[in-house]
Amino acid sequence: MADLKTNSELSDKNPELSKEELAQRREEITAFYKDNIPHLTVQAEYEALLADIEKSRAERMQAQMFMAQQYAAQKQAEQPSTPEAEAFKEAMNEAVKAE
Repeated sequence: MADLKTNSELSDKNPELSKEELAQRREEITAFYKDNIPHLTVQAEYEALLADIEKSRAERMQAQMFMAQQYAAQKQAEQPSTPEAEAFKEAMNEAVKAE
């Protein structure tokens, strides 16, 4: 089972810092973050580019699926699927010719 540390054990390992030590620690942390900003900026640009690429791929795939569906619908409309549909088309053609 994990050992639970009491507040007194933690305070022994992290003694109270003086105001000067706290100020120095703050400066070190600030310097660390400032040093990493250029790297994080490049990473943010990289991630944004990846997101743009994925969005473009999804849009292209969606357009391809739409075109395939339209093509399939057009092909299906060109070919009657049942003898009844063919008979109906013929009857419609004859009715138009009779007028």
